Amino acid sequence: MTEASKDCRIDYIEFPATDIARTKQFYQDVFGWEFRDHGPNYTAFRDGRLRGGFTTDAKVNANGTLVVVYAKDLEGIEAKIKKAGGRIVKEPLSFPGGRRFYFTDPNGNVLAVWSDRE
Repeated sequence: MTEASKDCRIDYIEFPATDIARTKQFYQDVFGWEFRDHGPNYTAFRDGRLRGGFTTDAKVNANGTLVVVYAKDLEGIEAKIKKAGGRIVKEPLSFPGGRRFYFTDPNGNVLAVWSDRE
């Protein structure tokens, strides 16, 4: 991607975390993300398209910005989230164009997963 095409687009997203090791395991198990540690209080991730990080230097706030992850298999990801220790906080719902649900990660961050497949 050229510098001009990166202008005014989300380039990196950072989440607060309470436990770096548990956070890495959860996101690896559910979404297959790759991690690189930068000391004991920070780990960076790559999801194949977007980069970001988790830090214990910030406080978790479940009412913060909502990050939405796309998944072809909504039910499959929901099962993985539960198995990895996440909690579904809003059951799957339909909307024009698809379905989505909300979950908390091991830190208490609330995210959503959506699919354009009914």
